[in-house]
Amino acid sequence: MTTQPTATTDASSGSGSETLTVTDNRTGVSYELPIAEGTIRATDLRQIKVNDDDFGLMTYDPAFMNTASCRSAVTYLDGDKGVLRYRGYPIEQLADKSSFLEVSYLLVHGELPTSAELDSWVDEITHHTFVHDNVRTFMQGFRYDAHPMGMLQSSVGMLSTFYPEAKDITDEASNHLQIVRLIAKMPTLGAFAYRHITGKPYVYPNNELSYSENFLAMLFTTGVPKYTPDPRIVKALDVLFILHADHEQNCSTSAVRSVGSSQVDPYSAVAAGVSALYGPLHGGANEAVLQMLRRIEKVENIPAFIEGVKGGKERLMGFGHRVYKNFDPRATIIKKACDDVFEVTGVNPLLAIAVELEKIALQDEYFVKRKLYPNVDFYSGLIYEALGMPPEMFTVLFAIGRTPGWVAQWKELIGDKDQKISRPRQIYIGSDERDYVAIGSR
Repeated sequence: MTTQPTATTDASSGSGSETLTVTDNRTGVSYELPIAEGTIRATDLRQIKVNDDDFGLMTYDPAFMNTASCRSAVTYLDGDKGVLRYRGYPIEQLADKSSFLEVSYLLVHGELPTSAELDSWVDEITHHTFVHDNVRTFMQGFRYDAHPMGMLQSSVGMLSTFYPEAKDITDEASNHLQIVRLIAKMPTLGAFAYRHITGKPYVYPNNELSYSENFLAMLFTTGVPKYTPDPRIVKALDVLFILHADHEQNCSTSAVRSVGSSQVDPYSAVAAGVSALYGPLHGGANEAVLQMLRRIEKVENIPAFIEGVKGGKERLMGFGHRVYKNFDPRATIIKKACDDVFEVTGVNPLLAIAVELEKIALQDEYFVKRKLYPNVDFYSGLIYEALGMPPEMFTVLFAIGRTPGWVAQWKELIGDKDQKISRPRQIYIGSDERDYVAIGSR
């Protein structure tokens, strides 16, 4: 098969359009496929057949390396230039000037809120942070050493049984309420999971506190004296949530969209996102960074470690990204947040190793040539650890921050007339038809 992009003009409308001319070398037949937004429709390839009995041409794209599954207005990401924007706003500006709940509103509604809209939104979120008491008893049923992501995954799914009206996804007012509930209750569920694995009594939300303050209070309140988080810690956590709020069509977001395409309730769809994030290749990378830094142990050991990476004996965690090929803009912001947190908590001794490792890797031709730059996971684990979080909780914080993105993507999905239930094709490589053989003759 040969292909040739061409520019053609629609004479009837006078408008310019781009097409791709494809010649099937098996038959000699040429086809003209329209190009829109830099893509061709995969189903347009179905017309390319050897004969009438042929199913038609398909594409084979494991892990969706070069396939767009949707059209989205939520997040723009340019990996070559290191650009990340939510609804058109640069992540740098949002992290510096905005709050997490304001960014959540932006992702869900498409525009930054007015002062009145933000006040109303914050009030809604604040007054839906409480969970039914059955949720508490449900979570108490987990083993003392249960992984908090497993607890979060299960409890988010369980919420669908408390709000059966959520199944009617054609009701916009109901959808809005479920979105509010999900953003509001995720910190409560995450904090309950933390208190469970640390053997402490659950702490209920305090409606007088901001979103991030409330989460910290539910985590670390011990009774007397009253827990009051440092404003620098609160701001750093808010920034971390903003940086994780959405990231285009990653594994967990794709899971939310795929499950959501069955028209299931949003709690079940978001539970699928939590499940995907649970995997070490998606949500657990920052914990792997800490393990690497501890294994290096001290700055003097970095050169030997670097040589081990080049020789295939070690893995450089927290560098490189599936999409970013220049730098991860979130990494620069999170490095600044590290400074703010360490002013309060004291410097994590692993920071010196991290800074020196970053410096060497960014100057070494081996890593520069391979476009291996620090990503958001490289420094986030250091912050979480400084906040007193056990490694098992790192991904829970990721999930709390990602929830507005998941629900924004779900909302966009159910309003997209192009979307149908997700059903990828496969290339069958198994046996041809064969007859059953009785067990005694096998």
